[in-house]
Amino acid sequence: MSTTICQVMGFLVSSLGVGGSIMATAMDTWSTQDLYDNPVTAVFQYQGLWRSCVRQSSGFTECRPYFTILGLPAMFQAVRALMIVGIVLGLLGLFVCIFALKCIRIGSMEDTAKANMTLTSGIMFIVAGLCAITGVSVFANMLVTNFWMSTTNMYQGMQNVQNRYTFGSALFVGWVAGGLALVGGIMMCLACKGLVPEESRYKAVSYNASGRNISYRTGPYKGGSGYEADPRTRKGVGYEDAPRSEDGRRPYPSKYDYV
Repeated sequence: MSTTICQVMGFLVSSLGVGGSIMATAMDTWSTQDLYDNPVTAVFQYQGLWRSCVRQSSGFTECRPYFTILGLPAMFQAVRALMIVGIVLGLLGLFVCIFALKCIRIGSMEDTAKANMTLTSGIMFIVAGLCAITGVSVFANMLVTNFWMSTTNMYQGMQNVQNRYTFGSALFVGWVAGGLALVGGIMMCLACKGLVPEESRYKAVSYNASGRNISYRTGPYKGGSGYEADPRTRKGVGYEDAPRSEDGRRPYPSKYDYV
């Protein structure tokens, strides 16, 4: 029962992580305008991975997508790629995990196959969570660098100072989602061990002797194994036909005693 609970909980936690990654990627608030020095403004700007938006004091919001790809910074494109890879791996992991659940029986699928599928989905969730955390962290590092550069230019008295941007809500959603996917993947990997049947963990190897079984006997003892040849078909004098004395004993050993 504990294995089933661990597997189901891992599936649910990973589902929340993948859903959070999708939501964070689609959000437009990856970076928001810093209003520390200018709390009263008529225009508020915020940016996402796919478009930048401007919200006026009247409540009107206008968003403009990024029409270019080559004009964007390389790190920005890397963040996009990491988030997309994490989402794809997470969706594939969910698809595999549905068929690997122990509470769902599909045809004659064995527990060993379910264990392998559970391990595969767990690894996918772990990689998806790492991609989401890495992508959000790279974007946050870009914001921190640009923020301090803008602050330095502001203190130097430069007139053409650009707006400073700080962390948006999408970053926190991405961090939490990546952590959930990572924890769910670890739980799936732990549940894999309990799904492996006991008889498949320790497999005994038996060796069968090939060919004809031959029994060996010494002295007057006659061991019958059921596979020895008929003594009447042997060439020469057999054990029963050997010469004996008057009391029924053989006076000397014969070479047939060691056959």
